[in-house]
Amino acid sequence: MKDITTKQVRLLSELGAEDTAEVGGKNASLGEMLASLSERGIRVPGGFATTASAYRHFISGNNLEDRIRSRLDSLEKDGVEKAGSAIRRMIKRAEWPADIASSIREAYADLCREHGGKVPVAVRSSATAEDLPEASFAGQQETYLNVTGEEDVLKAVKDCYASLFTDRAISYREEKDFDHFKVALSAGVQLMVRGDTGASGVLFTLDTDTGFRDVVMINAAWGLGETVVGGTVNPDEYLVYKPFLGRDDLVPVIGHSMGDKKIKAVYSSRPNKQIETVKTPAKDRKRFVLGNDHIIELARWGKIIEEHYDQPMDIEWARDGESGKLYILQARPETVESQKDPTRLTTYRLDVTGKPVVQGLAIGQKAAAGKVRKLSGPDEADRFEKGDVLVTEMTDPDWGPIMKNASAIITDKGGRTAHAAIVSRELGIPAIVGCGNAVETLEDGAGVTVDCTSGEQGYVYPEVLEIERESVDLESIRRPETAIMMNLASPDAAFRWAGLPVSGIGLARMEFIINNVIQAHPMALLHPDKVEKKADRDAISDLVEGWPDGSEFFIQNLAEGIARIAASCHPRPAIVRLSDFKTNEYAQLLGGGAFEGKEENPMLGFRGAARYHSDKFREAFALECEALKRARETIGMDNIVIMIPFCRKPEEADGVLARMAENGLVRGEKGLEVYLMAEVPSNVFRAADFAARCDGFSIGSNDLTQLVLGISRESEELALEFDEMDPAVLSAMETLIGEAHKANIKVGICGQGPSDKPALAEFLVRQGIDSISLNPDTVVETMKAIAELEKSLK
Repeated sequence: MKDITTKQVRLLSELGAEDTAEVGGKNASLGEMLASLSERGIRVPGGFATTASAYRHFISGNNLEDRIRSRLDSLEKDGVEKAGSAIRRMIKRAEWPADIASSIREAYADLCREHGGKVPVAVRSSATAEDLPEASFAGQQETYLNVTGEEDVLKAVKDCYASLFTDRAISYREEKDFDHFKVALSAGVQLMVRGDTGASGVLFTLDTDTGFRDVVMINAAWGLGETVVGGTVNPDEYLVYKPFLGRDDLVPVIGHSMGDKKIKAVYSSRPNKQIETVKTPAKDRKRFVLGNDHIIELARWGKIIEEHYDQPMDIEWARDGESGKLYILQARPETVESQKDPTRLTTYRLDVTGKPVVQGLAIGQKAAAGKVRKLSGPDEADRFEKGDVLVTEMTDPDWGPIMKNASAIITDKGGRTAHAAIVSRELGIPAIVGCGNAVETLEDGAGVTVDCTSGEQGYVYPEVLEIERESVDLESIRRPETAIMMNLASPDAAFRWAGLPVSGIGLARMEFIINNVIQAHPMALLHPDKVEKKADRDAISDLVEGWPDGSEFFIQNLAEGIARIAASCHPRPAIVRLSDFKTNEYAQLLGGGAFEGKEENPMLGFRGAARYHSDKFREAFALECEALKRARETIGMDNIVIMIPFCRKPEEADGVLARMAENGLVRGEKGLEVYLMAEVPSNVFRAADFAARCDGFSIGSNDLTQLVLGISRESEELALEFDEMDPAVLSAMETLIGEAHKANIKVGICGQGPSDKPALAEFLVRQGIDSISLNPDTVVETMKAIAELEKSLK
């Protein structure tokens, strides 16, 4: 395009961050990226922008200011809806000043000449006071897509002007005390990317639920991005570990989550309708929108954009269905999690006894209780009282006044970047989205508790539960000399606790990922034909749809789950325990009954090390090893330490190490350390022999107590007798610590005991234990207590 710079129109490529006052944050950002980041490979569609001067010239040229002021002055009497409608009508009926119209026509004509024909464009609103970190609100002004021809471009720009006075925009400025006439509007006219035949979505350069800065989160759906931004579709979600993006030898994708993508937005062929939603073809619903190459390309772009602006970013992207190329459509500062103080941690705890009645994607890590209020639309606002739990199918910007008064939000549709999710984060209230059955299941007026404290899944309980809250200044905590680590099961909870001043993950439970994400027995995934129940075979078929086969489904999901836990503490160690299912637990997985026998006492049966080096479990253990190898070497989490549980004899340890080596996991190679979980009395009596075969011990206090005292940890009758502080158990721990240190290897504890009993933690510190791994919600208090104890021992 030739230089068309005027007071009314500016080329996007000539704009920069310094032009925000004249073209708004969105257009200034587009120009900044075109000018500064194109040479780094980031593609941004070109075009032009009308200026704030053009908007003000339009308003003054039509003598609209006094008439608009008069309508705004009557807000209290007439209401926002009536005033807003009248103002928008004035603007749309006004005439274009000849010089502005001429500038826009010329700019569009130049764009068409440059690209060889009458080109479709997107006309996007960019308000000069929008997108500021202290004044962000999703969806205030309008965007018009697939606009073709000079007259239609002029009409779309005028419609953008009118959208500066939508009801929600007027209300927002009134609430924020913005002067309506200090806000102007720039319209960005940008080449259309054929996302309608391709794909679109959003990406954030942090985790939007926790504020964890080391990941890029990408949402993707087929068609135009309106379904993702508007929350009408459950999109795919991908997570990428940001620090590894500069390494070509790694594929640092640590999360694939397939959304149902039931609908997609496409251009409409009907008159007076820009876009419409259609059903997504079944074959597309059950496959991922993006492959790893595009996931990593987008993540790298996100990292570059974040570094350029020196702050976390909220970015819209599209993939052209004709060229297959990716484009950045918008980039603006992330304005919720990035504004929070990372040195403070507020924790929420619930005492849950019953089962949830509804579940979906958890937004935020909070909990709230209130009365259910089911609404079909914002026009039912008079039924909603402050503190109610909003339950509806989905929300859009018109729900704003209701959402501000909600204690929590529950929607049947939407993903993590849906309107309800974005606004709930800004409001600081918990939300559960994409439930599917909340409107149908929950009773209007009933008391419920909304729990988003357990990771990715949020739960609704059918009663009002007591919620404990605590705010902690993490910088004020004195770290003890004894290393404090964390026990974690859920990969999705890991980022929430990443800010705690711990020395790593002392126990990551692999079986949680298998049970909750994979859901099927590994042998059933390898041999579905041997599964007897048709319902199980069908369920397994549904699980692996979209994946090459059952083994890849198992390996990749397990690898990514492990990698997310390791990412939360990298480069500090993450000790990952090999799957410690007992026979009855394995049998409960999908298809498990065909591969597991019945044992009278599974606690003492075919579990742990005995299973790993057994020929019966050889194929399944190979999948487990490949997942660990992929997490360490392909994704890059070389901080993963492997721990072998329930190893009865040194010869069993030899067998497991040999089987691991067969599958590419060789102790001592590529920095791989192998720990032994000390939970069988033989681990204590033969500690020297076991120490020669591992790099460290971690005491499993639950099983060790059970086997030293001969009391089942599941026995209700003997529950009061089950005591980690029994002298026999303490003696076993003391002996193991001494033997480990004689062998010059580390020893820690990862069992439940120190989290529940400060006296046990004190005993272990006195014995010189190297590390204590705690449940996340007990880390702060136990850390304080141990620091005080160490001080008193000096």
